Amino acid sequence: MGEGSRLGWLRALMGMAGALLLSWGAPSAQAQAPGPEVCKACHADYVATFEASIHGKKGHPGVPANAGGCAVCHGDGTEHVKAGGGRGVGGIRNLGSKKLPAEEKSAVCLACHADNRHLAFWESGRHRKNEVSCSSCHNPHGGNDALLRIDNPSISPLSRTSRVPQQDLCFTCHRDIRAQVLRPSHHPIQEGKIKCSSCHNPHGALSPMMLHHETVNQQCTSCHADKRGPYMFEHPPVEENCLTCHNPHGSRSVKLLREKVPNLCQDCHDASSHPGTAYDPPDSFQGVPNTRFVARSCLNCHNEVHGSNAPASRGRRFVR
Repeated sequence: MGEGSRLGWLRALMGMAGALLLSWGAPSAQAQAPGPEVCKACHADYVATFEASIHGKKGHPGVPANAGGCAVCHGDGTEHVKAGGGRGVGGIRNLGSKKLPAEEKSAVCLACHADNRHLAFWESGRHRKNEVSCSSCHNPHGGNDALLRIDNPSISPLSRTSRVPQQDLCFTCHRDIRAQVLRPSHHPIQEGKIKCSSCHNPHGALSPMMLHHETVNQQCTSCHADKRGPYMFEHPPVEENCLTCHNPHGSRSVKLLREKVPNLCQDCHDASSHPGTAYDPPDSFQGVPNTRFVARSCLNCHNEVHGSNAPASRGRRFVR
């Protein structure tokens, strides 16, 4: 046999071996997980919402619709179909089940979304540490742009948009914050001008209260730039923490103050300069009520309370 014939036989044998290996490694039609068409027979409503969501759009790269559909999140449903269905039968993962640990629920989502930059500090976030899973806040089957899980959106006269407000989801757990936001002086969350994620990163952060910035003051001055300074004469509590005087979510006092002035000012200044005694007409110098209790009280004179660049004593006392 010539050298050319031996090479031809060798190539033929290698081709047969390769085909055999491919046939062993390729899954059979019966071994493939059932697709959405099979699931639709029993779960038509869920499949319809899935196909309408971003996860079900085959035109987008990396979505479950391009990788097997329902099986990507809920697991191989072969045994589930053979058993005739049933909740939790056949190893199906139900992400809405309270029996499934939060860690396992989130692991399903993180299998695809772990490289998202907003989830960089998920492990250190307070939501994850308090057993809050991705499916606690998000509905992977859609319903709105952010896939927020809002089953009973509130109907309010303050709503000026057709989009589901984000705070409705946050307030399902943070009811104390909801009570503060409904107070007379509040950040315009209900009005839709800002939202909870304007200040907080719900997916985790290394900052206190999962703020977008490193400190409370940096977060506040990112919007209130006129209070940033620098000042020649700085008010110490302003430099330390804005929350010393303000409640960021809402207050019964104007300007989100924790209490009315002059009571707020006298928490620190009771023993210096002006006494903390309430002046009435008989005890005052002019026989009229003291100006510290009229309109803005202390701020009638000390209106540069965040800091002042005025020279000499005017700046030190934060007056006009």
